[in-house]
Order: sequence, then C-alpha cells, then structure tokens
Amino acid sequence: MTNIHRVCSKSEDETKTLAAQMAGDILPVTVIALFGDLGTGKTIFSKGFASGLGVEDHVGSPTFKLISEYSGREINLYHVDCYRMRGSDDFLNIGGEFFLHPIDGITLIEWANIIQDLLPDDTITIQFERVPKKPEERIISFNGWNR
Repeated sequence: MTNIHRVCSKSEDETKTLAAQMAGDILPVTVIALFGDLGTGKTIFSKGFASGLGVEDHVGSPTFKLISEYSGREINLYHVDCYRMRGSDDFLNIGGEFFLHPIDGITLIEWANIIQDLLPDDTITIQFERVPKKPEERIISFNGWNR
C-alpha cells in the first residue's frame, strides 16, 4: 500500500530545510531513492540531507565519482549517482549491493530509476517535479516517509 505525501518547495533553501528535517527522522540501514528530471532538485535535497546528518564536507553531485561517502555526527551517508550507469549490472559491478543494505549509514541514490529493479522493498522513494510557470518551485512526493 502506498502512502504518498506531497510538499511544495518554493526555493532551494526550503528543499534543503525539508531534507535536513527528514535526516533527523531516518534510521541507519535506510535506502532513499531520488527520482526526477535533470535540475529538479535531487542534489539540492542531498546537500540538505547531509547537513541534517551533520556532514561537514562539501556535498555535490557525485556524477563523475558515482559514489561519495561522508561521515555525519553519528551516521554515515552514502551518496550514489546512477546517471552515468547503463543499468543494474553497472551498479553491481562497482559493489553496489553494499549500498542497498548499508549497515552503518543511509544511502541516497540519485537517478534511482536506472537501478529500480534492485531497490529493496522498504526503500523510501522521493519524486521531484517542476511546477509549471514557477521556475524555483518543486513538488516533492515522498513514499514511505511522512513528515
């Protein structure tokens, strides 16, 4: 049964604040899958989430590294970007199965649609969409987490 919760974010700062609040509610061993077109706020959300975990390092898009690992105050963050992958085999070839069951942290996966067939059943999914005629606003839909 799906339980979708939608939020309208009016700015990057609102998206970061929402993500930081969410980070305080999420337990280690959680996988969060981010879906959305290019430029819809996935990396902005990831920056806010990392901030909420107490990550002090600069968090950017891991597109060219594929996976970035960060230490938070108490929980590690694994930030995965599947944009350059051709499918699930590419993900598994880099040891991706570890990040689907993170025993000591939380995994955020951008472009999760590319490996959707591998995502655990209890994955929290977040969809980012632009608001027509309002370039700064986004509709962010959560499935598996209620604010």
